[in-house]
Amino acid sequence: MEQHANTGHPRRWAILGVLVVSLLVVVLDNTVLNVALRTLADPVHGLGTTQSELEWAINSYTLVFAGLLFSFGVLGDRFGRKRFLMIGLALFGLASLLSAYAQSPAQLIGARALMGLGGAAIMPVTLSIISNVFDPRERGKAIGVWSGAVGLAIAIGPILGGALLEHFWWGSVFLINVPVVIVGLVAVALLVPESRNPRPGRIDIAGVLMSVVGLVGLTYGIIKGGENGFGNAEVLITGGGGLVVLAAFVWYESRIAFPSLDVRLFKIPRFSAPIAAIGLTFFASMGVFFFSSFYLQLVRGYSPLETGLLFLPFATAQLIFAPRSHAMVQRFGAKAVTAVGLSLVALSLVGFVFVDAQTAVWLLLLIFFIQGVGMANIMAPATESIMSSLPREKAGVGSAVSNTIRQVASALGIAILGSILAAVYRSQIEPTTTALPGPAREVANESISGAYGVAAQAGPAGNGLISAANDAFMTAMHWAAGSGAIILAFGILAALIWMPGRRAGAEHVQPVEVEAGELATAG
Repeated sequence: MEQHANTGHPRRWAILGVLVVSLLVVVLDNTVLNVALRTLADPVHGLGTTQSELEWAINSYTLVFAGLLFSFGVLGDRFGRKRFLMIGLALFGLASLLSAYAQSPAQLIGARALMGLGGAAIMPVTLSIISNVFDPRERGKAIGVWSGAVGLAIAIGPILGGALLEHFWWGSVFLINVPVVIVGLVAVALLVPESRNPRPGRIDIAGVLMSVVGLVGLTYGIIKGGENGFGNAEVLITGGGGLVVLAAFVWYESRIAFPSLDVRLFKIPRFSAPIAAIGLTFFASMGVFFFSSFYLQLVRGYSPLETGLLFLPFATAQLIFAPRSHAMVQRFGAKAVTAVGLSLVALSLVGFVFVDAQTAVWLLLLIFFIQGVGMANIMAPATESIMSSLPREKAGVGSAVSNTIRQVASALGIAILGSILAAVYRSQIEPTTTALPGPAREVANESISGAYGVAAQAGPAGNGLISAANDAFMTAMHWAAGSGAIILAFGILAALIWMPGRRAGAEHVQPVEVEAGELATAG
């Protein structure tokens, strides 16, 4: 009986609750912003942001977040995970205040980048602390609760943001982070134990700089390509240069002793396959969240609050299925559960291909519910597979890689699917806008929100422009959703080929020495 004693922390479930609160503030922010996109694009009630500026308001956060996750994970391992969690929460709260009172799109983008700095300090240590305070036999259940909190925040954000936008100005959606941060700081100080990696790695400054430069260059090129065409010289230089820098980054990381991204880890199938599953899921899903907000608020005419409520089935599905996904993995294996989850998310994107301006509300609710069920059965088994493929002292590495891929995939999903959306929309709307004056034509061609702004100033003649903009946007949305579904098909294949099956899944809870041996072999 002694050898089977639970090695977890006595207050582990209370600690998990604190970590969930800390996680909520990071995830809540991005989902709140999705509902506010339409308002931010309004020159009267918002900041008059263009579609590319809206994409950067999201991606400035995710790129800084992703670029610093590795280093902050190492710093947390070295100087204390609790300490870094509290620093990250404080930075996040300060940046939220700056975002709420931004006076221009540029200020908002800069404040969001600072929020990414705080988020990068928060996210990796949450999973690291979970791995250190929970016995391996309970880790899967704890990660299921953690994943459910992610899903809950994804859907609570739009509802809460919509309610605030009904009664207050757009900046209120950022102010909601402040009380959550205060509660989180107090709870972390009182309950979370300090922990460190006894053998922390070195900080890879060159690698961090290369990853940030490469990701920003690639994303900038993709977004600009959606605006000006992918044959544009600026697009080719920035996007191509970003790819070259990222390739050099991978080469460099494979040859140094203390890399920020240990590419040798990807030789472990039960590490690399779930990483791919998570990345492709967020690539497709975050792109859908980006354009669905415009569809619901402009094409369908729903208010921000009504739009938020339409995401409720997604939250319900996460709450129901994420905590149960660990039991599903034990019964059917991580391979089957993850492949089914990816298939359900792909099915929801296929559903968007057939959505039009008159689609019944119940069908929209069903699509969001299916998407939520799918994501609930991807995040928990994939994250557990990642974390259990590494020894406990490497928990920060697994957490950082997992979250970095998720954030990079989200940024690229918004950039690439957003660029597809913009390019198809422009090609569809241009025949209608040829008679408009130059500046008005440029605004109407740039995005559906721009077309609505031009139509509002055109009087009765603007009705035709609104109708054409809706049709153009629907066609563009179908192309973007279809592209996301095709990309997810590769994730399904990766899960079926490389994810551990039912028998292998039972081997996840092995002594650390076995996992460390596997890691050493892969290296």
